[in-house]
Amino acid sequence: MTNFKVLLEGAWLVRDVKSADDAIGVAISEAGKRLNSKKLDFVEVEVGQTICPACGESLDGVFMVAGTALVGLLFEIRVYDAENEEHAFRIAKSTVGKALGAVPLSLVEAKEMEGGRPKKPERSR
Repeated sequence: MTNFKVLLEGAWLVRDVKSADDAIGVAISEAGKRLNSKKLDFVEVEVGQTICPACGESLDGVFMVAGTALVGLLFEIRVYDAENEEHAFRIAKSTVGKALGAVPLSLVEAKEMEGGRPKKPERSR
């Protein structure tokens, strides 16, 4: 069995915002609340990036029209004891997807990690 670091991309819809920065803040906050409520605080959340087709510059993954924004979020999770990359992706998508509900998720990458599970600290008596 192998350990993987899986990066998922999700599309988050935010309504009634005035700027792209507000939309990013709301999207990260809402996603974090949903993950934390399911005790998935170990999942890292950040804004995705997109490349401008005209100039090639990297831009925040936000598309905003009429006070409604679609924010591309990245979710990073470590998956332990998976059979292969596809198995790690299915585990990650299932775990994160249950917490986020109807948010569409797709695989960005799955990288094999060195080492095993982190050791739990011993409890003092």
